[in-house]
Amino acid sequence: MALNRPEKRNAMNPKLNAEMLDVLETLDADTDAGVVVLTGAGESFSAGMDLKEYFREVDGAPDHVQRRVRRDSMGWQWRTLRTYPKPTIAMVNGWCFGGAFTPLVSCDLAIAADDATFGLSEVNSGIPPGGNVSRALAETVGTRDALLYIMTGRTFDGVRAAQMGLVNASVPRERLREEVEALARELLEKNPVVLRAAKLGFKHALGMSWEQAEDYFYAKLDQSRFQDAEGGRAKGMAQFLDEKSIRPGLETYGR
Repeated sequence: MALNRPEKRNAMNPKLNAEMLDVLETLDADTDAGVVVLTGAGESFSAGMDLKEYFREVDGAPDHVQRRVRRDSMGWQWRTLRTYPKPTIAMVNGWCFGGAFTPLVSCDLAIAADDATFGLSEVNSGIPPGGNVSRALAETVGTRDALLYIMTGRTFDGVRAAQMGLVNASVPRERLREEVEALARELLEKNPVVLRAAKLGFKHALGMSWEQAEDYFYAKLDQSRFQDAEGGRAKGMAQFLDEKSIRPGLETYGR
């Protein structure tokens, strides 16, 4: 799926945010969609929030309109996307600024073009980073690196983003789609129920104590066994322990 306002570098406005909620709900219900890739139309990922539409044109609106606009924005950018049932990959094909960091980090994985341009330029406009941008950085990037770019407004490229852990890897632009498709195919080989439990378990555990994480893990293990129609645990254990036909550290069990 693509953020589709190329004439505005895919800046996110209230209309786009409402549409993205609908798209994510539709893809969740689509049994043919196994992995969701988020990218931007044209030469940009997203220039962040459309400040003119999001602030200037909404400031004078009734309270219920302002609440709906804010709800739709955060609704897809992190509430839905961060714990989305299906694997998600951000394909950063160009500019990624400000508010775009929230959906970027909310995706499970991210691959960027080497020459993609990232930036937190809010300080240059006299405002602090909005929404959950700082929270997103705190979850992925070290404190010194995060503060450097938050406080200076400097830009950085995909190579630097990978070095800091903001994305998993950066590749030459001409290889970006190929790299993302290969990663998506790798994820499609996994048991979808177990993959969902594994990724959500990790994300929820970030806010838990060790004791809570242990209880949660066993609860999710039981749940995944109940929901797993293909019996992945039984197959995987049999092929590894009994048949000795696979090496789990190197390959996926035969489905």
